[in-house]
Amino acid sequence: MMSVYAPIVLHLAIVVVIAMAMIALGVLFGRRTRSAVKSEPYESGIRPETEAQQRFDVKFYLVAILFIVFDLETTYLYPWAVIYRELAWFGFLEMLVFIAVLMVGYLYIVKKGALEWD
Repeated sequence: MMSVYAPIVLHLAIVVVIAMAMIALGVLFGRRTRSAVKSEPYESGIRPETEAQQRFDVKFYLVAILFIVFDLETTYLYPWAVIYRELAWFGFLEMLVFIAVLMVGYLYIVKKGALEWD
């Protein structure tokens, strides 16, 4: 029974050994240059205007969460589109309900002004 998993275990062991070898070679033979320029937050040649640790507006996080929600929606639409013909009317109506719930959420967000950057 365990012989079935032997190729997988062997493959994982080889991957781990190669990854550890690459990290060790990078640490041993890599170039280490320490300078004031390397210690700065940005290396683009432009001095930072503000501190690196500043507060972001809550709208930034809200837009990020909205992106994740609507991105997940597309991950549900692709498998549904693949088996659309097999689901027939039940699948179509269920997806309409799913999109309607998302649309209600989107309209709520627009009404609250979450997407306005004033």
